[in-house]
Amino acid sequence: MAHNISPRDFGSIRVRTPLAMPGQRIGIMGGTFNPPHDGHRIVAETAVKRLKLDQLWWVVTPGNPLKENGGLPRQAVRMAQARCFARGPKMKITGFEAELGTPYTAATIAFLLRRYPEVRFVWVMGADNLAGFDRWQHWQGIAASVPLAVVDRPGWRLKAMASRAAQHLAGARIDETDAAILPDLDPPAWTFLTSRLSPLSSTALRAKGISSVPGGKQAR
Repeated sequence: MAHNISPRDFGSIRVRTPLAMPGQRIGIMGGTFNPPHDGHRIVAETAVKRLKLDQLWWVVTPGNPLKENGGLPRQAVRMAQARCFARGPKMKITGFEAELGTPYTAATIAFLLRRYPEVRFVWVMGADNLAGFDRWQHWQGIAASVPLAVVDRPGWRLKAMASRAAQHLAGARIDETDAAILPDLDPPAWTFLTSRLSPLSSTALRAKGISSVPGGKQAR
């Protein structure tokens, strides 16, 4: 799938996103969610509460450029599963990256900033993502485009904080006690949020042949 986006695509009405109003504080949490689980819910709810967000978008991606996507369930299936965990009016499920034509976060953020210049976006990710953030395409550009909120995940805190990206961005980190001001800061800016931890992971669930079911539970 092509990841180079023409400027005309940024304003295309064919790319359907949730409604965003000027001045809103919106968290963006992207992933394949294969499958979604309670850990994703905790990350999302922690971000909404601690950053005082108006919305949290679960961006269900067509695929992960850093992983083998063979056998990946259809996007519509993963979106339906994610709805079991994205509870409350502030949580929005979207698959607009498929219409945008890119699986790359840098291009997705560029699109959102172009379409909604008066919205305060924050990229939300788990600590496991920060540990490998330097492998993402244009990761330094991402950090220079939007504030980042990193939510703790079991077994990943030390790896995340010792990562190349964390070291590179050390001077831009704010204490989690100031997390509520993060959406209003000019990037680069980021914080690490401690939270209740869930031992679940998509990788482990797939290995056990477990998928999401209605009600936010896990079943074989």
